[in-house]
Amino acid sequence: PEMGPLASEDQLDKMRAHVTDAVAKGARVLSGGNARPDLAPWFHEPTILTDVPENADVFRGETFGPLVSIYPVGTIDEAVAAANDTDYGLNASVLCDNASRGRAIARRLQAGTVNVNDGYAAAWSSLDAPMGGVGISGVGRRHGEVGLLKYTEAQNISTRSHLLDLVQRPSRPKEYAERLSAALRLQKYLPF
Repeated sequence: PEMGPLASEDQLDKMRAHVTDAVAKGARVLSGGNARPDLAPWFHEPTILTDVPENADVFRGETFGPLVSIYPVGTIDEAVAAANDTDYGLNASVLCDNASRGRAIARRLQAGTVNVNDGYAAAWSSLDAPMGGVGISGVGRRHGEVGLLKYTEAQNISTRSHLLDLVQRPSRPKEYAERLSAALRLQKYLPF
């Protein structure tokens, strides 16, 4: 599928900085790696890096650009531990020949969205599902019921129950407090 440019010059600068820093520290570019202003302003080639050292900015940072780093591991447990070893957790993907096993792995990942055998756009376009990160990723939730709830304010409405109606609010506050306390002590013996 076709791909457009990044959202801003700042984002292009961040993408270039992450690639340049990683390569300077020993990473190898398997594909891409270059800004392409001839295609569009702020366009950067989709880039695949390998041999990325832990001290590279991209190793623990969020690029928000077409950049994938490959980190070889020996087992699924090692892959899960490596993926969860970050302060960020916006999105993760599991590519697997067995969808059930992929979902089991996905449940172990500490990310706000996990895609199994699909890319981020599939989950993002699912408007009924909540979207957002964990850790220091994201800014809360969007989409779905959870996304709508952030625009609401919870409210507690307290109404006198039948038992409290029996207390009948007297004119003196001390007497009311005594009756209310007695009624609340009795409430634990009632079947409702």
